[in-house]
Amino acid sequence: MESPVQLLNVLEWAHTSTGPAGQDTGPYGDTRRPGDTGPAGDAGRSDGAGRQRRRTGWSGKARASAGARPAFELDVVILPPHDPMTRGQLRRMAELARDEGHSVRWAEARGGASAPLKTLSSLARPLRRASRIVIGDPFSRYVQLLLNLTAAREVVVVDDGTATMEFVGQLARGERLTRWHRKGAGGPVAVLYGPVSHRARRRLTPTGGRRVEVFSSMPVDDTVAELGVTVRANDFAWTRARFGPPRLTGGTDLVGTSLVETGVVDTDRYLEAVARLAREHGATRYFAHRRESAQKLHRVANGAQLEIVRPDLPLELVARRGPIGHTILSFPSTVVHTLPLALAGTDVKVAVCDVDPAWLTEQASPRAQGFLSGVTGTARAAHRLPS
Repeated sequence: MESPVQLLNVLEWAHTSTGPAGQDTGPYGDTRRPGDTGPAGDAGRSDGAGRQRRRTGWSGKARASAGARPAFELDVVILPPHDPMTRGQLRRMAELARDEGHSVRWAEARGGASAPLKTLSSLARPLRRASRIVIGDPFSRYVQLLLNLTAAREVVVVDDGTATMEFVGQLARGERLTRWHRKGAGGPVAVLYGPVSHRARRRLTPTGGRRVEVFSSMPVDDTVAELGVTVRANDFAWTRARFGPPRLTGGTDLVGTSLVETGVVDTDRYLEAVARLAREHGATRYFAHRRESAQKLHRVANGAQLEIVRPDLPLELVARRGPIGHTILSFPSTVVHTLPLALAGTDVKVAVCDVDPAWLTEQASPRAQGFLSGVTGTARAAHRLPS
């Protein structure tokens, strides 16, 4: 796992699954807590003037589950990226995974020139022995390398947000695995890496007795079933059982995205849209995406007069724990699909604002507008706002 959302969805999958028949699922890995001493990516709140307020820990209901054992134990391997916000959320998700009885191993695969080789070497033996593996991002080069090391007869892909929609579509169409926002072929590195990616794609295709499952809360291409892929719905049952229901503030919250950071949307256009939404809908808080830059968030706080909230957990858990606004506004992103599920049984309304084609940058992939429109159009539980 490389992101907090991936790890959350692994816990959701484990909550609704059973262990492989006859398999020893005991832990093999290092169960130490992550030894991350990087900058404080720990979530807190900023009121736009630099004052930070830490969020409290998770609810008593979640902590009460610490003594409960899962139907089977997972050996979770975390490959953390460099950015401190993601690392902070991963640390907290790792604690929740341990509370659920799973083993967690923190592997610094990006910790220097020799780190990738050391990580691959340390994982080679358990990967060869595993009869089932669960991955979070089939587009990740690290994950694709690890797929080349395993002969597992069962592969499970859990949600990595909207990227899951693109992965399933590409798999069904027999295309090369490429992220939707990436423009062009990826350069010479992608060409050299091509054989690894090709073999990984074969591992993700049911063949020769290999079973492939996609565990997702996103709308996926039905034609993938023709390949023999099993698609199972994620309704966030674990989240709803462990957290909430939340206290509603009665106000409006706005959810940030990383569309600027990925080069899809122009910064100024994005900031103008945020200010307009805040003004028209009376939003008071802005839940920052973990990859949003501090400079951009400072402009959001000053330009839209919004309180910046840096979540210490994926937004599905933060919203379920509360307090949360009666209305949640978002641009096209994963949360317009996941929040209605995580907040089922509450009176929270989720609304999504389309991305105007004029907001896109010259560097945006030609597929960007169609993909973002698809994210919005398939979010049936979310109210659609004009761009």
